[in-house]
Amino acid sequence: MRQNEELVLSIDTATSVAVGLARGSHVLATGVVDDSRAHVEQLTPTITTVLAEAGVDLGAVDRIVIGLGPGPFTGLRVGIVTGQVLASTTGKPWHGVCTLDVLAAQWGHSAPETFVVATDARRKELYWARYETREGVPVRVDGPHVSAPDVLPELPVIGPGVEQYRSVLGERAVDGPTALDPGTMAVVGSALPDAGGEPLYLRRPDAKEPGPRKSALAAGGPKRLRGLTRRSGAAGSESH
Repeated sequence: MRQNEELVLSIDTATSVAVGLARGSHVLATGVVDDSRAHVEQLTPTITTVLAEAGVDLGAVDRIVIGLGPGPFTGLRVGIVTGQVLASTTGKPWHGVCTLDVLAAQWGHSAPETFVVATDARRKELYWARYETREGVPVRVDGPHVSAPDVLPELPVIGPGVEQYRSVLGERAVDGPTALDPGTMAVVGSALPDAGGEPLYLRRPDAKEPGPRKSALAAGGPKRLRGLTRRSGAAGSESH
């Protein structure tokens, strides 16, 4: 089967839950749950719904495209693990892509010569990358990064992170894609640069492994205990 005839399932949870299904350039079905905290509950039902709307079984999918972020730790992990498990159980290949690359591809031929794609990283920061449009195709040339919005390059900025920080970005905030389109991701995902196999967290998760346990005895504790033992013994000898 030629690649442009493949049935491709796309999964991204870097921001919202986004699932798409396409055969070649034809989008068959999409599903989006715009809730950044419902990935665990909503991803699998959304995949099931998208497949049902297209009238196909999971086993018919030829390839799975998985968004590797950047994104928050928990939500991003849900999409990546789910996609990898589906690929393993069906024996089909999967292709990891940078979520920002999908948003850049959505702008396509209307994109300026250079621009930035940004998504919300929380903690008053943005995930972002810089792109150049070459022969009508946006190409990532820097990033992804995570930083405060006021340090982004002086270039047009698009993406889900723009509206929240429009007052900071000022004239850099321009009209463009404001949400990831899973249909576009299913159509163009296989042709996007391979982002590897590891999640693009960009910063360490909040949860940390516990350190070594500290002794319950304060400095000088053993001396005090020895002193108590001696006094106890002395008291005992007096009682006899």
